[in-house]
Amino acid sequence: MKIILNTSKQLTFKHPRGFTLLELIVVITVLLLLAAVLLPTLQKIKENAYTVVCMNNLRQLQTAWHLYPNDYKDILVPNNYVYNGLVGTPLLTNVSWCPGLAPVDTTFDNIRSGLLFPYTRAVGIYHCPADRSIVDGTNIPRTRSFDMSQSVNGYPEYDPIMYAQFPSYKKLEQIIKPSVSQLFVFVDVLEDEITDSIFGTPTLVWGNTNTWWDIPADRHNQGANFSFADGHVEHWRWDVPKQVRSAFPQPVAPGEFHDHARVLDGTRQSF
Repeated sequence: MKIILNTSKQLTFKHPRGFTLLELIVVITVLLLLAAVLLPTLQKIKENAYTVVCMNNLRQLQTAWHLYPNDYKDILVPNNYVYNGLVGTPLLTNVSWCPGLAPVDTTFDNIRSGLLFPYTRAVGIYHCPADRSIVDGTNIPRTRSFDMSQSVNGYPEYDPIMYAQFPSYKKLEQIIKPSVSQLFVFVDVLEDEITDSIFGTPTLVWGNTNTWWDIPADRHNQGANFSFADGHVEHWRWDVPKQVRSAFPQPVAPGEFHDHARVLDGTRQSF
């Protein structure tokens, strides 16, 4: 039996045709258009995630704030570390919920030495993930982004002369006006303004109530996060972007009186 191979025909293979220059341009254009559409969405998702984490950090600090009076006969954790920018030294250096200065602290030592730390044991919750500020003169991220309102056992309560001018609640049971659901405790503070750990506000009997003493943050979609004495946390969006425009105290800018009044309404103004 013979097997005859027909060699007159040869097997041919067709190589796949590559993209033409025009097709490559079309593909790249489509990808760029998709990126232009998706990147803002992804950035917004990222920013929303930072807001959620920040609010969760405040919620944990607020829980610790509630635990402290359980061990001290209802007395709120002291909030008395005040910095005198004119002199360059603290006005009062007694123990506080968190001593130290956010712009210069390169370690977590001041956070760990604070009276609130034993109830948290987590240095990370003192910082907002959207806060990209660094310690002055370094590349070290700051350790703290939050202040505590002067209305909750703030420094002036320890000064009999100033006490009547800067009213604050010393015990949890005393909080009436504003109510526990309206009195904010911790606040997300503007990076360019935060210094010590107490958030000061003018009162009806002291200072010009049309000025900012401390300025809340603006990094969360033109807003800031607050925790309240009843334990809940809120995100407030501002009518006007917050920024440092002048030396202390900073006048309230046109258009932001509603924002300022909203903050004052969350503080104790009188006895």
